[in-house]
Amino acid sequence: MLKIWGRRNSSNVRKVLWCAEEIGLPYESIEVGGAFGGTQTPEYRAMNPNGLVPVIEDHGLPLWESNAIVRYLSARYALGTLYPEDVVQRAQSEKWMDWTTSTFAVPFRDLFWGTLRTAPADRDEVRIASALQRCGELLVLADAELERQPWLSGETFAMGDIPLGAFAYAWFEMPIQRPELPHLAAWYERLKQRAAYRKAVMTALT
Repeated sequence: MLKIWGRRNSSNVRKVLWCAEEIGLPYESIEVGGAFGGTQTPEYRAMNPNGLVPVIEDHGLPLWESNAIVRYLSARYALGTLYPEDVVQRAQSEKWMDWTTSTFAVPFRDLFWGTLRTAPADRDEVRIASALQRCGELLVLADAELERQPWLSGETFAMGDIPLGAFAYAWFEMPIQRPELPHLAAWYERLKQRAAYRKAVMTALT
C-alpha cells in the first residue's frame, strides 16, 4: 500500500493526498513534521535527506518533492486523465505546476505564515502587505488563463491544477482583502465540487 508521510495541514502534503484521492488509491497517511516531529530521525532522513515533508513509499520506492510525487502517481496510476498522454497538454500542466512552486509559493508563504501562523503582536504587517500584493499580481496570470479554459491543465482537470489548487483553499479562506479575480474564483468553486479536494485539501489551515 502507498504510504504518505507528512502533516495534513501542509500545502505540499495536501497535493499528494489530493492526488491519491483523485486516483482512488488506497494509502496510509503518517503524520510527521511540524508539531508531530519525526522528520529528523535516521529512518526518515534515509528516505528524505532534506528532512522535509512529504515523502511517499510506493512499491519500495521512496520519493520526495511534492510535484515529483504528483507527477509519479499521476503517470503510474492515472495515465490519460491526471497525466495527459498528449505531450502538449502535459506540458501545459507541468508549466503551471512548476510556476506555482517556483514563483507563487515564495510570496504566498510570507502571506500565509504572517497571517495565520504568527501571533498578532509579532506580525510584520509591511511584509504581509507586500506578499498580498505580489500574490494578487501573480494570480492575475492564472485568472487570465482560466478565462480561456476551465482548468489550468486545459479543457479537463489534470495534475496541473493540483499545486495551485492546494494553495487556493487558504487564499480564499484567509481573512485578507483579495483582489477581484472572477475566473480564479469560479475555478475554486469547481474545485470545491470535487470530493477528493474537499477531503484532502479543505481541512484545518493551522
